[in-house]
Amino acid sequence: MNQQAAPANPVSRILTASLIGTTIEFFDFYIYATAAVLVFPKLFFPAGDATSATLESLATFALAFFARPLGAALFGHFGDRKGRKATLVAALMTMGPSTVAIGLLPGYASIGIAAPILLALFRFGQGLGLGGEWGGAVLLATENAPAHKKAWYGMFPQLGAPIGFLLSSSIFFVLSKTMSEADFIGYGWRIPFIASALLVWVGLYVRTKISETPDFVKIIDNNERSKVPFADVFTKHTAAITLGTLATVTTFLLFYLMTVFTLSWGTSALHYTKSNFLIIQMISMLFFGLGIPLSAVLADKYGRNKMLIVATILIMAFGLVFAPLFTTGSLVTTAMFLAIGMFLMGLTYGPIGTALAGIFPASVRYTGASLAFTLAGILGASLTPYMATTLAHNYGLAYVGYYLTAASTVTLLALLGAGKLMKQQA
Repeated sequence: MNQQAAPANPVSRILTASLIGTTIEFFDFYIYATAAVLVFPKLFFPAGDATSATLESLATFALAFFARPLGAALFGHFGDRKGRKATLVAALMTMGPSTVAIGLLPGYASIGIAAPILLALFRFGQGLGLGGEWGGAVLLATENAPAHKKAWYGMFPQLGAPIGFLLSSSIFFVLSKTMSEADFIGYGWRIPFIASALLVWVGLYVRTKISETPDFVKIIDNNERSKVPFADVFTKHTAAITLGTLATVTTFLLFYLMTVFTLSWGTSALHYTKSNFLIIQMISMLFFGLGIPLSAVLADKYGRNKMLIVATILIMAFGLVFAPLFTTGSLVTTAMFLAIGMFLMGLTYGPIGTALAGIFPASVRYTGASLAFTLAGILGASLTPYMATTLAHNYGLAYVGYYLTAASTVTLLALLGAGKLMKQQA
């Protein structure tokens, strides 16, 4: 069927639809991350050693990263076979109900071992949805972008990360200030999970108003759809999926060190108050948001690969000063530490979506970009809070920094190897 007559998407509608969906998805994802540190160890796991409960809670946090590649493969298949628009709606409808269900879940004291089991199940649903969301949002932006503004358009869904984090941190901060600790643990933490249903409806409304991307319309008209996109990615585009995954590892590792790990370590081992630490984390998100558009402009001007290489080298250096900057007794120094780390995060995160989309042909682009991104999440983020906590307890904070520098070295080598693949695409 010829779809050339499909109406063009206005720029504002494209960018709004790509941004709002990832904002909702990341909001849902981050409220879990925050609750996994502040609430779930007390509520969903048997009473005992506090460190063990925290590690068990962080293990459920990691579960979603293993669900995300499954979501990437599932939604990627339909995104490359049936279209970007319908798949984006389905991904949003997978993560939203999972998040609300977590907010309604009774604790261990009420239903025993079923509590952590159901928590893990709903967390898996969150990961499944996010695995299909991100790639589609990036393609919605980049496949509608002019050739000279690919990175600029592609950074709009990336902005959903700092915006979603600011929203989640803000609501937890307000709750911590307006209710007692007992009320917060008893029911207050549930409010953002349940309220996320309203955000999902907003996202669905916006996405039903967009039309299919020009690149996918061309695939249909030329009868170029892949029969099994997942298989084609690994058999015909092996270098792209391998190098793309490794090139993205540090992006994930840095982010979850600077958010989940620092919140846990800062409020426990370094004894900062929860409210003070959430404030400086929210401030650091402004630097994250600043780095994203800056890196997009530089990537469009000088090349995505070059921008990512520079950002990765800076992150390698940052790992070497991780411990001296993240210390107790100086909230100002810690705030500076978070701001630097999140600004570097913006520099590497801004162009990565456009870079990954550009190394796969349109016929398998949804699947390929989503899989590279989500597989990097397993390697770079799934166990990062757990590993970092273990390293810090056993060897000291300096080894957490060395962990970051080592991962950055792997990413740098992958970026050097992917130079030809990551050339600017028309």
